[in-house]
Amino acid sequence: MLDVAVLVSGRGSNLQALIDACAEKDFPARIVAVISNNPGAYGLERARAANIPTSVINHRDFETRESFEEAIDDELKKYKAKFICLAGFMRILDARFVNRWKDRILNVHPSLLPSFKGLHTQERALESGVRFTGCTVH
Repeated sequence: MLDVAVLVSGRGSNLQALIDACAEKDFPARIVAVISNNPGAYGLERARAANIPTSVINHRDFETRESFEEAIDDELKKYKAKFICLAGFMRILDARFVNRWKDRILNVHPSLLPSFKGLHTQERALESGVRFTGCTVH
């Protein structure tokens, strides 16, 4: 069984899909924690409703990105997470953090990269008139 921590910043719709998948009998993973940088993230409510421990690590409480990411790392260690899923986590993580979790971190981005990086990807895709869009998992 793979112990997964999910990082969210908003509604948690991708988190809900993960919660539902983990509820399946033969699914090979379980969510051990949901961590958000946003105290008002609805994803935290979704996690609590599924009896998953939650933590808030607000990036605004830290002077540097490095100290913010160290706090996340400490929380991941606390829950003994072996894998991280970034599911609507709206902070860019430094290369040092990503390298510490090399081959154990996955990001779901709501566009076909390299198109529509950043925020409001679906709106920008529609406004540009592209015929195909999707998501990137990397």
